[in-house]
Amino acid sequence: METEGQFSPTTVAEVRDRYEAFGPTAQVVVKEVAKAMGLDAEEYSERVTGEVVETARDALFAESLAVTVGTAEEFASWRADADHDVTLVGSENVDNVVWHAPPFADEAVAATFQSERRAAVGTLRRQAFGRIYSEVV
Repeated sequence: METEGQFSPTTVAEVRDRYEAFGPTAQVVVKEVAKAMGLDAEEYSERVTGEVVETARDALFAESLAVTVGTAEEFASWRADADHDVTLVGSENVDNVVWHAPPFADEAVAATFQSERRAAVGTLRRQAFGRIYSEVV
């Protein structure tokens, strides 16, 4: 088993602080991307909404989450001892699983994969944000 990512919050307060901290970064990222796209000031004002910046913040937050990557057997062993309700995305007939189970929550998310680890990690992080963190932030 391996851990990928660095943020594994233990409290709701940690989640909210981290999410809040990504606000200015999201604004800078969106502004720089808009510049790279050649948007002038008028286009920027029309197209870059609060929702656009919030989406960037959500993505930055989700991509920082620590996830566990292991075999289906390792996941089954973890799950047998887990205190979380687990939502599993993907096929149960593959060799690998990535999962995220924050200590402050009663639920966890997992995504299965055969060979596309990077895609599974990205999918899982988006699932974790949508299913666990969006209600908290």
